[in-house]
Amino acid sequence: MVRNLLSLVLVALAAITIPALPAFAGVSAVGEIKSTNQDMSGVFVKQFYLGCLSHASYLIGDANTKIAAVVDPQRDVDQYVEEAKKQGLKIRYVILTHVHADFVAGHLELARKTGAEICLGEKAEASFAHRKLKEGDFLPFIDLYQPDHGLPSKLSGFKVLHTPGHTPEAISLLVCDDSTAAAKPYAVLTGDCLFIGDVGRPDLLASKGITAKELAGLLYDSTREKLMKLPDETLVYPAHGAGSLCGKNLSKETVSTIGKEKKTNYALQPMDKEKFVDLITADQPKTPQYFSYDASYNMSQHATLDEVLAKSLKPLSVDEAIQKRNAGAHLLDGRESDAFAKKHVIDAINIPMNGHYATWAGTFLDHSRPVVIVAEPGKEREAAMRLGRIGFDNVVGFVHNGIIAFDTRDDLVASHERVKPDQLSNQLKSSKPPMVVDVRTDAEWNAASIEGAVHMPLISLLDKVDSLPRDRELVILCATGNRSSTAASLLSQKGVTHVSDLAGGIEAWQKQNLPVKTAAGCSKNSEACAPTDENTAKQDDKRGK
Repeated sequence: MVRNLLSLVLVALAAITIPALPAFAGVSAVGEIKSTNQDMSGVFVKQFYLGCLSHASYLIGDANTKIAAVVDPQRDVDQYVEEAKKQGLKIRYVILTHVHADFVAGHLELARKTGAEICLGEKAEASFAHRKLKEGDFLPFIDLYQPDHGLPSKLSGFKVLHTPGHTPEAISLLVCDDSTAAAKPYAVLTGDCLFIGDVGRPDLLASKGITAKELAGLLYDSTREKLMKLPDETLVYPAHGAGSLCGKNLSKETVSTIGKEKKTNYALQPMDKEKFVDLITADQPKTPQYFSYDASYNMSQHATLDEVLAKSLKPLSVDEAIQKRNAGAHLLDGRESDAFAKKHVIDAINIPMNGHYATWAGTFLDHSRPVVIVAEPGKEREAAMRLGRIGFDNVVGFVHNGIIAFDTRDDLVASHERVKPDQLSNQLKSSKPPMVVDVRTDAEWNAASIEGAVHMPLISLLDKVDSLPRDRELVILCATGNRSSTAASLLSQKGVTHVSDLAGGIEAWQKQNLPVKTAAGCSKNSEACAPTDENTAKQDDKRGK
């Protein structure tokens, strides 16, 4: 039955045409479910995909025993609890395939809400109670704490593979309909070991007593000796998709097969270990500064997201907000870029919530400083929650009524110009043209850029701020106007005052048929895979924000 069902699944997957999405597209403020329910001889599989962090998590359970596990959950966990209740499942386990660096997982939240047992790879070191999973272990979908629970003739569950490389303790999970069926599993949850189109980067935990090259060597062994030896029809469910900084070439797809990856994944092509190590350690994207913090935070006992939000969501008056700013707090404005340009608090950083709010906040905000939120009224909780997803638990309040509260305080607000494409085109033909600074990624720059523009990807902009002139007008551009607004606000903080940005970005420029140039080739460097700024709110799931 499993083979027949699997064939139907693969046929269905092949028939689906998924529109091409740019890196980091598909933003979902809660957790968009992108794959359909799968039933493997009574085993329920559901994938939850969180676009704003390019993160996939899973609820997997047995329809007969009614026991389930959640794998690599995001920190806001109500969706798993609700789905389990809907399916009549009890969440017995919460499993992390590895130490996550790009988000704070919801293992402690699920353990406290459901009583689930936390499971980690055998080599993980954590300060909370957990079960260690080692190579060859079988974790059945049955409530082991019920002594009178009759054992079914066939036990579905996970077979554990130790697959180090991205991190030393990483594991992959074979989804099996029987403890004896590991040779022909239904699927494998690969965490960050194997992605669709890529493998996990080996340098995030390289400071933990092991080098990136040594980890890359382990990754070679994990892929060749374990994952690539699985049957070609085995479904591959990774922990991340396109836009994640845990790799450099991730696909927008969220499910694949071992056979397809062996054919199309550049990292799985025939090569010796030395060549693989050189290939995987080269050109990895620059990572936000919060990654090392989150890796440590995930392995320590800490407050739950509900506890953090109860403390963070305090309304502040204008005077209280400014007092906190003057004492060192970040003012984080999550409004859309047009609204920010018209009016914003002096020294506020604009990271629009309709884009990759948490990742960019983690890139530019100092984790040790308090954060005051400026948002559209009614959006404050979402803003704090999305910061909490990456461990920014230092929100100390939000401005009551948002920017409206500053209507009578002109001394505290500013604005900046957003030039239209035709305006910029005319300015560039003048005797004193502005410097155009393009903050998009390498791939975007190579695809189309404005003649004479200077390329400074946003992720590394502040490293190059001293090279920018103070006596010349600057026009910042990105794809659609989100990142350029963030860049303008950051530069303003650094004393670069002659700054405007291109409304609508290069997309608006091209819509007016204004000229662009295309690079002859696409080079890769540390900024190649940084997040983009597309507004993909239309892809949020129906549960809303």
